[in-house]
Amino acid sequence: MSKRDYYEILEVGKSASKEEIRKAYRKLAMKYHPDRNPGDKDAENKFKEATEAYEVLSDDDKRKRYDQFGHSGVRGGQDFHDFTNINDIFSQFSDIFSGSSFFDDFFGGSSRGSRRRTQGMPGSNLRVSIDLTLEEIAQGVSKTIKIKKSNVCSTCNGTGAKDTNSFKTCSVCNGTGELRQISRSLFGQVVNIVTCNNCNGTGKIISQPCKECKGEGRIHGESTVKINIPAGVYDNSYLTLRGQGNAGKHGGPAGDLIVIIREIPHKYFRRDNDNIIYDLWISFPQAVLGADVEVPTLNSKAKLKIEKGTTAGKYLKMTGKGIKHYDRMGNGDQLVKINIFVPQRVNSKEKELLKELDGQENIKPNK
Repeated sequence: MSKRDYYEILEVGKSASKEEIRKAYRKLAMKYHPDRNPGDKDAENKFKEATEAYEVLSDDDKRKRYDQFGHSGVRGGQDFHDFTNINDIFSQFSDIFSGSSFFDDFFGGSSRGSRRRTQGMPGSNLRVSIDLTLEEIAQGVSKTIKIKKSNVCSTCNGTGAKDTNSFKTCSVCNGTGELRQISRSLFGQVVNIVTCNNCNGTGKIISQPCKECKGEGRIHGESTVKINIPAGVYDNSYLTLRGQGNAGKHGGPAGDLIVIIREIPHKYFRRDNDNIIYDLWISFPQAVLGADVEVPTLNSKAKLKIEKGTTAGKYLKMTGKGIKHYDRMGNGDQLVKINIFVPQRVNSKEKELLKELDGQENIKPNK
């Protein structure tokens, strides 16, 4: 699957409606179709990339998972790079091409409505790190943090203008928000439509800026953000909160907030994927005779039975006492590694007992 941002691929904002996503994909599919770009592998890859993005963003459930977890939330989806016949891809989404001919659009035989005017400049992304204990990772947790970022100006509602009368029509594009570039090719007349840089596609220029934000439509301040972190995340993994970054300029869409997970080393446990490992030290008599011991768990403590003749290095499994799985039901296990304690110092009585024990038949190792 593509690692580029799906909204970026389709050239739409994070709040784009289904209809806007459909139109954006249709436009790119027409632009990069191999019939229009014979032998152009790059165009073919862009066509497949756009189809992959549309397949996720046009589905409400997939889009929701993508908005919350990024690409990791939609793993296992259709990979359109596997298609060898481009028409197979068109057949996947034939509903958005019905009612018009691809070749009519390609050769200019049908007229399309003017493009949606874009908003102001998008805001930048922000990155924060959150430290989590193994207990928090095991069950999932909600964190509320404060971040410094640009917020939408409440005085002008992000427009950057003093009032609704403080705009004038862009003189470069005459208010359309776009510029048309006409060229000729072997296929006939080709019209290229690009966003007007003078007004950033809005079709308007601010004549009287807002005094509060100085015409930017945003003000630097502090915001409180609640982050719901699912169970099973890993150290250095990240979550993407769509639209929680810096506000855009002149009403542009906000950037994203990238939350990087930092796992705090645990006092007792080592992590092995969703399992946790605990080193248990027992005495030689306990190993020989067996014993009931108490061990810590992620939630509290639990009893563990040591069987007779347990050897050092053996792992005992406590089923379901590990970390909740990120992508499926259930939990990992707690693995208890048996270690036998060898004292470094003994008193005279203990020394005599050990010497006596060493002479016994069943104590020495078999040869």
